[in-house]
Amino acid sequence: MAVFNSVGHMAEIGGLGVRYYDSGSAPAGAVGTSRGDADTVVFLHGGGPGAASWSNFGRNFPVFAKRFRTVMMDLPGYGQSAARPATGHFFTVAAAALAGLLDELGIEKTHLVGNSLGGGTALRFALDYPDRAGRLVLMGPGGLTLNVLSPDPTEGVRRLMEFSAPPGPSREKMAAFLKIMVHDQRLVTDELIDERFTVASQPDALAGMAAMGSSFFGEHAQDGMLWREAHRVRHEVLLIWGREDRVNPLDGALIAVKQLRRAQLHVFGGCGHWAQLEKFDEFNELSLRFLAGGAA
Repeated sequence: MAVFNSVGHMAEIGGLGVRYYDSGSAPAGAVGTSRGDADTVVFLHGGGPGAASWSNFGRNFPVFAKRFRTVMMDLPGYGQSAARPATGHFFTVAAAALAGLLDELGIEKTHLVGNSLGGGTALRFALDYPDRAGRLVLMGPGGLTLNVLSPDPTEGVRRLMEFSAPPGPSREKMAAFLKIMVHDQRLVTDELIDERFTVASQPDALAGMAAMGSSFFGEHAQDGMLWREAHRVRHEVLLIWGREDRVNPLDGALIAVKQLRRAQLHVFGGCGHWAQLEKFDEFNELSLRFLAGGAA
């Protein structure tokens, strides 16, 4: 298996920096075989404190790079990517940044794999740039779900909002948030807590999260209600959910399945919000088969 640089690269998109990771050209025999087919996959990470592409998908990256050109992008205001001006909802702004990065890399069309906030960004990209999106793998996607039985805000969203609330961030708050993310608590190590807290407590990271959160309540809030527009999506979509997801609970998938015209749903038992980590092998196999054109 190839070893990839976890430092990544920087691109200037619209005058602001975007951190990304790129496996390079698609391997020989890549699955995109006809004109217009995607032979690239882009990973889009979630929106919790301290989140970034490498922390969410670093382990999956080399697995997918065996089959596709694989790109990971730090969303605006996360990791090493600068926050974008608040000219629209976060999903809209992030999708535009992704389009700019694809232009920079010479990628016309790509499959998308998005978790939570990244799932919402992927769906917005497919709505705003339909000819540039291939198949979509969405794990507990933000904006697409409408909780039928679970309360709002969910337990995970409450923990996210509490992180930066007065008296401010703390390691204890970070630990509480991360324990919501997974069913298997052994995945929440001291090393992970320290790593995420160090990143998330920086002023730029706190400002980026605040800008993201405010877009769900301000003048552009309706643009984040993706479940209202999902019927327009014509792309093949694989929805992946953890049965024990406490951020975007499973009952929210009912609306997504009804609204998306070409959707499949796979549910992992004994799994929380991070299916790509908790069900690492199964997630990789399922997603790769789907992105290669097969049934999940």
